[in-house]
Amino acid sequence: MSKYIDQIKKLVTLQEIDTELIELKNKMEESPKHLENLKNELEGLEDQMEQLEDRLKLLNNQKKKLEHDIEEDSHKIKKSKNKLMMISNTREYHAMMREMDNLEKMNRFREEELTNLLEDLHINLEKKEELNNHIQNLRDELATSQATLVTELKQINDRIKKLEGARKKACADIPVPILSRYNFIKDRLHNPIIVSVKKSVCTGCFISIPPQSFVEIQKGEQILSCPNCQRLIYWEEHFSAENQVKEHA
Repeated sequence: MSKYIDQIKKLVTLQEIDTELIELKNKMEESPKHLENLKNELEGLEDQMEQLEDRLKLLNNQKKKLEHDIEEDSHKIKKSKNKLMMISNTREYHAMMREMDNLEKMNRFREEELTNLLEDLHINLEKKEELNNHIQNLRDELATSQATLVTELKQINDRIKKLEGARKKACADIPVPILSRYNFIKDRLHNPIIVSVKKSVCTGCFISIPPQSFVEIQKGEQILSCPNCQRLIYWEEHFSAENQVKEHA
């Protein structure tokens, strides 16, 4: 039994090493991806800013034109009013009145248009400020990520090398047939590879172990596989019993 438990412990230790290796290698892949995602997001926001600035430029040009036209027609109306006092011809008087009325109507229309334009301009300026803050925050995050990425990747790489050395040593302590089974399963399934059986249920696939297999695993004579998921399994009570022995030793 002690030999069986010792083999299980070695496999669990190997699995812990492999689990950390998988996490670190995933992190090595994801860290540059995160940086790339930040760059892409920043480029997208900068494109939005460029489009927004084009929109603001157009609105400001329209504003200047409307203000100029309003001012110019207001000046014309004022001049017409001054001339009106000096006109004695009825036809000319009515003609000038119609012209003034048209100019005033046009200016009222322009003033309404200007009011709407100023509101649109205000909304877009607020959008620009919000977008600018977002861009600045993203640039700061990108700068921080770029500064720490090299150091972070070096630390991860150093840890991976250390774990690979520990894995080599752990593999050397496991009998070849058992290690081959472990590696065979590892190449085909996601972690974990070796799991406990609790109350006759495999904690890898959460399906009950057949009664005969459960009887065999309770004997603790050989390392078995789950009939359903093929993971290596061990009965958790063996380790509980061993811990109780140690506590009373």
